[in-house]
Formats: sequence, structure tokens, C-alpha cells
Amino acid sequence: MAEKEQKQKPKAIIAGGSIAGLSTAKALILAGWDVVVLEKQPAQPTGSPTGAGLVLDPLSQKIIQSWLHQLELLHTVTLPVGIDQKQGTDKQKKVSWILARDENSNLRSAYWADLHGLLYSTLSPEMFLWGHLYLSFCISEDKTSVKVKAKVLQTGETVEIIGDLLIAADGLRSSIRQSFLPDIKLRYAGYCAWRGVTDFSGKEDSETVKGIRKAYPDLGKGLYMDLNSEGHMILVELMYKRFNWVWYENQPEPQLKDNTATIKVSSEMIRAMHEKVKKSWVPEMARLIEETKDPFINVIYDCDPLTQIFWDKVVLVGDAAHPTTPHYARSTNMAILDAAVLGKCLDKYQGTENLNSALKEYQSIRLPITSKQVLSSRRLGRIKQGLSLPDREPFDPKKESHEDCQVLLQKSVPHFAEPPSILDSMFGST
Repeated sequence: MAEKEQKQKPKAIIAGGSIAGLSTAKALILAGWDVVVLEKQPAQPTGSPTGAGLVLDPLSQKIIQSWLHQLELLHTVTLPVGIDQKQGTDKQKKVSWILARDENSNLRSAYWADLHGLLYSTLSPEMFLWGHLYLSFCISEDKTSVKVKAKVLQTGETVEIIGDLLIAADGLRSSIRQSFLPDIKLRYAGYCAWRGVTDFSGKEDSETVKGIRKAYPDLGKGLYMDLNSEGHMILVELMYKRFNWVWYENQPEPQLKDNTATIKVSSEMIRAMHEKVKKSWVPEMARLIEETKDPFINVIYDCDPLTQIFWDKVVLVGDAAHPTTPHYARSTNMAILDAAVLGKCLDKYQGTENLNSALKEYQSIRLPITSKQVLSSRRLGRIKQGLSLPDREPFDPKKESHEDCQVLLQKSVPHFAEPPSILDSMFGST
């Protein structure tokens, strides 16, 4: 009898096993769905292939904690970030001053792989098809099911999976989104991000670590952003004795060889980056970056907000639904909220008969908010990088007023910490 009931559950196929895919899988299982996750990587990642550090906002923290059996589990892989500080840096004098500061930010920092591993640990390994490359989909003539084709990379064979719903969690360059919206193009932001994580375990008393802690005294409980007239740098501490830094550099759009926004860098590129950092930022930061192993480059893209994020048996989540620049730390946080809202909408309407109504409500809740956040993040990126905007002069930290700098704080993102009412049952309205 239990087996029969199990077969009667609606089935979702999720293309993509990143944090967006895992979050959606968790939310749908709680809504009573069976889930299959297709992921081209051969196994659960233990490193951080798509990023390094990330910051969780208060809503994401509440959502993840509601998914965990033990509330304190999230705290085992994240550090509290109660201070959000933005500061100007003088390139010549190598000194900094506070532009804006929020001492009640209620953020938490995490290493990408740590958060991924935490979410993965709450799911059944049997639902994952590692080493499966999504190829295509088709919806049945009566629109009652969707069939997905995937390539098993180890053997080269093609497999077919039939479900009631296909969820595109296939990222920034979503091929599923492309099949519906072929004219939607990614927009290069005008800058790239050098990123790295410095492991200082066993080096706590080194001159570099003591120097960085002196220059940034709230590390371990604060998120720092340094700005000059040409760009900005982010520094935050992660759990397990790691520093995460990101340096955004204005430059022409690089030519990408693969379907990825990450560039493999050469030792010559790294040396040139080290020299530029020394000229632009305080020496303590330059030394930290110089001692970081395997830095890499993310090319920064977004796209204009979509007008639709579901079609019949297909729905978009995460970066597939709203490619965005990483300012205001939106990418992961938007994906987690997408998952929670989608799960609650499917739970509300129960079963496949009312699937269209569930997806309509999901779209009506998420699309207006994510559209505002994408455009707000785009604008903020141009401000931080000293790039032109039609309604203001390029940002110069030496000239900006205290009031003008408030837009730099995380809490300035539209709808920050405002849960949609459909999530009230998860943690109560706030």
C-alpha cells in the first residue's frame, strides 16, 4: 500500500544540482513530490566550482533552518555577520574611512561547498543522477507529462525520464530558458571579479593574518567592502579559518571558450593581478591576496528581467529565472526564496490537476520582486565600479555624502527581509 501511494506522488525533474537545485528539491519533497535531480558533475562537489564564499540574508537563514532537523546545523557551517561596513580607500595614501555601517545586518557567511553539503545531507542520495548531462525535453500532446533526455557522461548513452514538472535550475546560461526565450541575451556588466579563499589554519599568528585583522578589526563578525573611484573589494571571514575576498575590475568583455562564466587563469595573469592590487588597495589586503592559492575570475553578467518564468510543465528557478549581478548578495538568496515559494505554491494547490494555478501564483509572487532586485543590483554594481549612470555622476568615495552611501548597504535591496505571506506557515509572518 505504501509503495502504491509513493507511485501516486507527482514527480518533478530538476535540471541542475547546485544550491538552487538542492533547495528546490528540499522544498518539493516537503510539498509531497517525488524528485529526480540531473547534474552533469560526476559526484557531489567537495570544492567550490561555481563560487567561493557567499552571504545568507535573514530570509534565507529562516528558510534553511525550517528545512533542517536541527536548527543549529546552519550555524555549524556559517559565521554570523552582524556588521555590514562600506569604506572608501585612497589609492595613493593607502588609508580607509567609513562610508556607511549597519551594525544589525543579521547576515551569515558561508563557503559554497559547505552550504551545498549541508543541503545535500538532508536529501536522499537516490534522487540524484550524477554525471547526467541534460539534453532536451518535450511536453506530451495532452500536456499531462514532460519527458527529459539526458546523456550519461560515463557511458555516452542517452536516458529518458518522464515526470509531471521540469524545473530549470540550470543556471545563468540556462538552455531550458533559451528554448522558450531565444532572444533573451545575457548582458556583460562591464567588469569581472577576481575571487579567492585564503585558508589561514595553522597561520593564525602570521604577519599576514595579524595585519589583516588589524586593518579590518571586525572580521569574523563583519562584512567589509572597500571602494575607490575605479571599483570595489569585498572581504569576509568564513567558518573553518578562511578569508573570502572578491575584487571587481572594470575591463572589456573577455572571450569565453566554454559555457561558463568562470575563466581559468594563468600564472602570468595572477602576477599581473597582484601588481594591480598593490597599487589600488591597502597593503594588508594585497598581502592576503598574494598568499591565496588558486584565485579565479568570474565574468559578471545579468539580463533584463523576464516577463514569464513558467510554461505548461516547465518552470525556472534561481539564475535561470533571473540572471543577476552579485551585488546585494542576491543570486543564492533569490534561489533559496524561489525554492521555498515554489514548494508552498505546489503544496497549496496539491497534485497535478491544479499545477497551472500553482505555477501562476509562484510567478506572480516572485517575478515582480526579482525584477526589482535584478535592476537594483545592476545599478548598484555601476555605482560601486565608478561607471556612468544617466541620473548621477560616477561614484567617488571622496565626494559622496553619508546619505548617498546608504544605498551601498545590504539592507537597501528592495524587499530585503520581507517574506511573502505564502511562507507564513514556515516561520510566521514578520
